[in-house]
Amino acid sequence: MYRNLIKSVQYNKTKFKYLTYQTLSVACYHNESSYYGYRPRVKKEWKIPQTHLAARQANANLNAWINAYRVHGHRIAAVDPIKWLDGMDVVPEIEMSRYGLEESRELAGLDGIVSFSDSQVQTVADLKKKLEETYCENISVEFMQIEDEYEREWFMENYEKLMEEKEFITVEEKRTLITEMIKFQEFDRFMNAKLPAIKRYGGEGAESMVAFFLNILKSAAQEDVSSVVLGMPHRGKLSALVTLFRHRPARIFRKYKGLPEFGGETNAMMDIPSHFSVSEEYEFDGKKVHLTMLPNPSHLEAVNPVSMGKTRSKQQSLRDGAFNDDESKQFGSNVINVILHGDAAIAGQGINQECVMMAYTPNYDIGGTIHMVVNNQIGYTTPGDRARSSRYCTDIAKSVNAPIIHVNGEHPELVALATKLAFNYQRLFRKDVFIDFNCYRRWGHNEVDDPTMTSPCMYKLIRDKKSVPDQYADKLIAENVITEDEIKSIQKHQFDYYASELAHAEEFVPDSTCFRKQWEGFGQAPGNISIWDTGMSWELLSYIGRSSVYTPPEFNVHPHLKKTFINARIKKLAEGNAVDWATAEAMAFGSLMYQGHNVRLSGEDIGRGTFAQRHAMLIDQDTNEVYVPLNSLKGGLGGKYEVANSILSEEAVLGFEYGMSIDNPNNLIIWESQFGDFYNGAQIIFDTFISSGETKWMHSSGLVLLLPHGMDGMASEHSSSRMERFLQMTDSKETIPDGDDVNFNVIFPTTPAQYFHAMRRQILRNFRKPLVVVAPKTMLRMSEATSKFQDFEPGTHFLSVLPDDIANPKDVKKIILCSGKHYYALNNERIDKNIENVAIIRIESLCPFPVHDIQVELAKYKNAKICIWSQEEHRNMGAWSFIQPRFENMCGRRIKYSGRDVAGTPATGIGRVHAKEAQYVVTHPFTM
Repeated sequence: MYRNLIKSVQYNKTKFKYLTYQTLSVACYHNESSYYGYRPRVKKEWKIPQTHLAARQANANLNAWINAYRVHGHRIAAVDPIKWLDGMDVVPEIEMSRYGLEESRELAGLDGIVSFSDSQVQTVADLKKKLEETYCENISVEFMQIEDEYEREWFMENYEKLMEEKEFITVEEKRTLITEMIKFQEFDRFMNAKLPAIKRYGGEGAESMVAFFLNILKSAAQEDVSSVVLGMPHRGKLSALVTLFRHRPARIFRKYKGLPEFGGETNAMMDIPSHFSVSEEYEFDGKKVHLTMLPNPSHLEAVNPVSMGKTRSKQQSLRDGAFNDDESKQFGSNVINVILHGDAAIAGQGINQECVMMAYTPNYDIGGTIHMVVNNQIGYTTPGDRARSSRYCTDIAKSVNAPIIHVNGEHPELVALATKLAFNYQRLFRKDVFIDFNCYRRWGHNEVDDPTMTSPCMYKLIRDKKSVPDQYADKLIAENVITEDEIKSIQKHQFDYYASELAHAEEFVPDSTCFRKQWEGFGQAPGNISIWDTGMSWELLSYIGRSSVYTPPEFNVHPHLKKTFINARIKKLAEGNAVDWATAEAMAFGSLMYQGHNVRLSGEDIGRGTFAQRHAMLIDQDTNEVYVPLNSLKGGLGGKYEVANSILSEEAVLGFEYGMSIDNPNNLIIWESQFGDFYNGAQIIFDTFISSGETKWMHSSGLVLLLPHGMDGMASEHSSSRMERFLQMTDSKETIPDGDDVNFNVIFPTTPAQYFHAMRRQILRNFRKPLVVVAPKTMLRMSEATSKFQDFEPGTHFLSVLPDDIANPKDVKKIILCSGKHYYALNNERIDKNIENVAIIRIESLCPFPVHDIQVELAKYKNAKICIWSQEEHRNMGAWSFIQPRFENMCGRRIKYSGRDVAGTPATGIGRVHAKEAQYVVTHPFTM
């Protein structure tokens, strides 16, 4: 199975000439032996030799002056290729007079103070020249903000040494680089010539990104990294696709001719070319590396957490990092993450802060991301100085002490050097690192946009510039690395290739399927509603339930939990007639684990549960360590439970979980919102990925969203999951019965058994669909909302409609349909008032809409003349607007509404008003 693939990767850490260190375990909140998917990072303790400390102390002023260049040199570095802001800054901090130094002062050895060779540094003037060459020219760095001294010293030493290397790139590498840059450029030129009206978001002005990609892939292969996961926006994407990433240009040209990018029987709406993705394998010096570039929506930066999640899923499949029993294996040994950003987007989109703050947290750690910002120095039309309040667009990196490399994009070899440094840092420290790739955008936001309307002075400078590949070609011709004829030959060959691909675009036959590798055996959902037997032996489920609260004898569990949670669960399982929600969940997850599937539950406070109902992780009251009982489950096929308490984020965390879900269909991935109301912080992820990822890109997902919902008197932000918005986003039809092929499922279950079957169905089906669960709050502990053991046994399954098991069909004059906990309020009212002529039918599946099952129930009540939809939500919220047209069109009956009136917010904040409304929604449907 894909899940069980193991690839051993070793990495030899760089040894420094004067640094020695030992490793120490960091005291942590989590228990490494039990908490699956997490291992504390190792802190390196080391000491600088006394001789070097003495050198720095003896030359304190000189050392302070050198450090001033390290801290401030970037402010005057010539990293802007259009010299738009050159000369805008004065840096008094590097004036030698401040440190009592004179240019004529002779220097006797700088060992321990600087890392470059001091053989040609005889005086302070010589040193000044060297420091300016290192920190103030076409490349510079920010690293002195790094708190860890070991990391800071490593970065300083390696950067200064790299800058001194005269031949850090070979002649052959130069030839490869110019060849790929010309190919990259020729695609944009070809498009300008043949398809000038097309918006392609070309890479003109940023062609040196070729050096970044070439070096990342080659370095990854050389270090035995098996896979690189890339998140990238649209800028330069098509040129990269057809050159570096071996994407057939015919597929892109076919799309521009109005034809689909997927073939065969694919049922999809598809997307624009600048959102295309790629999955390709590369070989360097006999070593292979696989690149996965994800499709991206136009919502900039939204793909970033998705790429991080997909990276972690691959790491899990390959037993990378803490998924491996080898404690020396760090995350990122097998799989690394690379993200490209735009300058305006990285500064403006809050999802970036969420991502960097999530980067090193338990259960989200992927061993660091290599970031490159394609810095056009302008947004759509907004100049950089108006697009942020900080100096650099990369200043967000400083929040996690990440180093930043600023480089002039007109110098491809320096871009290669920056990439080498960034890669080496990530490999050693497994942390984020940022490259600020300063370039420009030759055209406007797209090729048919005129940027001179808003940035006339900047674009006068740009228009006069020779292209970056042409400049580099001139340089290499002068160095006798390549000839002008060779350059022309590459240009002609590539232009002719693109012309041939365009001419044969309509004949090109795209792939007929996307279900390959780990997705083999899966397909798109059928047009009918299928039923899956998700029941299991009660004997096994009871064992799993008991295992879910097992703790070792030496573990000191909270006494209240021991009594009300652990002992209570064991007792209820023995009785088997009142299985609650949390127990059903534990049995669902544990049974999937028993069958070999991994389960991941992610979100804010999910270990305990927002309502203190779950306790999937127990905390030792003496040591503060965590124990996850289900991971000690004996027998079965060894699936694991990853309990991932997230940072206080919705958008990035949900994007991360979506990324995990599209990678491996054999794992159940779940995100729980603290309250359903808060999911809208992740609306972009749901809109652009979860609800539409399959129809746009053929990316299936079985992601589950648990959204606690209920009008319980907690006012506007703790009452509603806004199910109406989800229902409006489905592609359910109002006049034709739904099948399993709806874009996602929405359920509002009323029993623990129903929840149990829904979770198991997500994995047992041979297709994947996202599932939105309008989840319980008060129902979690409601005595009526329990299930009997018979509801879980073999032959049972999720029921789209739950029938009325109380009313006599012959006596029924009125039928009330409802969903969720509102059923129990209605049923109690019916019992209290001894109402015998009303049947209550529960609609458990909202989408797909269960027309057939509803019709079967309606047919039982021959004398019923009135059908009512009853809900506790306001009329313009809840499921009413979704239910009414489908019920009336396909069930052939009129249906009346009962519930709260329209409102501008989900719930009142006035207690007495809430109580009055709550009474009304329960009594009113019986009086209609």
